[in-house]
Amino acid sequence: MGSTFVQSLYNSYARRNLCFKQGNGVWLISDKGERYLDFTSGIAVNVLGYAHPKLIDALKIQAEKLWHISNLFQSPEQEALATCLCANSFADKVFFCNSGAEALECAFKTARHYHYAHGQPERFEIITFKDAFHGRTLATLAASGQEKYLEGFGPKVSGFIQVPFEDEKALRNTINTNTAAILIEPIQGEGGLRVVPPETLRLLRKLCDENNLLLILDEVQTGIGRTGKLFAYEWSDITPDILTLAKGLGGGFPLGACLATNEAAKSMTPGTHGSTFGGNLLGMAVGNSVLDIVSEPDFLNHVQHVAHQLKQGLLTILETYPDVICAVQGKGLMIGIQCIIPQNDVISALENEHILSVSASNNFVRFLPPLIITDEEIHEGLRRIEKAIAHLSQIHNKK
Repeated sequence: MGSTFVQSLYNSYARRNLCFKQGNGVWLISDKGERYLDFTSGIAVNVLGYAHPKLIDALKIQAEKLWHISNLFQSPEQEALATCLCANSFADKVFFCNSGAEALECAFKTARHYHYAHGQPERFEIITFKDAFHGRTLATLAASGQEKYLEGFGPKVSGFIQVPFEDEKALRNTINTNTAAILIEPIQGEGGLRVVPPETLRLLRKLCDENNLLLILDEVQTGIGRTGKLFAYEWSDITPDILTLAKGLGGGFPLGACLATNEAAKSMTPGTHGSTFGGNLLGMAVGNSVLDIVSEPDFLNHVQHVAHQLKQGLLTILETYPDVICAVQGKGLMIGIQCIIPQNDVISALENEHILSVSASNNFVRFLPPLIITDEEIHEGLRRIEKAIAHLSQIHNKK
């Protein structure tokens, strides 16, 4: 795939040799004028694609009024988005920030402070799951527990304990008098698109209730319609105590949120947490517009419809080319293929067909198209994917 080095930037990204100048709907136009079908959505961010007229209008209108005033003052725009999020979820309270990692930091503090306020400051440990990915701050890296990301940054932040994915015995044995919460992604995105079964989420809810723990769901990637429900937890008929959002919430504008019940958040009084830019007015304008669109039942039904077509098409490709791919995993428009050959070879072959994808652990290639994708665009994407896989199969069989 290649990577370019820019002297004035940190060399912390393996950037592809592609540069985009414009986008419309699910399509990106490169600086060479070539059109690419985008199955990345800026890594599950651009839920409404590119240049959506309602988002553009919302941003323009707000930009002519106020950009930023800080949280020293009242914000009707924050109140409107928070009210809408609460009305469409389990939550009673919302804290706005700028990213998924910040939302997780708020969740950690909320869970720990809850027990502190109840006279149990020793309850600060949070149980997480192996192969999870929760962010790039020191605390969220510790929560993820992946050594490849922790190496070189000194001692791991304490208070996070990983257990194997879906190992009930290990989980029960790990819960103790120091445990504050359990944190899990409903679908492990970076971890290979592993969907947590509804019965597992129900078990976690039961264990939290039995042990006075808080259940935290990381829906940074799964939230805002990505799975065909506004929130992925809705598929399991449980509710968390705390939930984190970002990515799709801003539709491309940096925006994160931590949602919580009244009980979980009641000790988070003035001075316990803050964010200079959190809840800025431009983000609120865009977030309100995104939620107005994505929360509509017809919109979510559309996501489920096109997601079914995408999955069935990928399963057909799997049956045809088992020498290149060996599994299809995920839910909704958060789905991927597990590769037999190196995943970067597959990503490059897809790129040659002008369709964009993103990697995940366990040799997976993820497909995360904008939620506005049409039937025709799904079929076009599948055509390009099959063409790329067929080409790789020919090369593989010649060896």
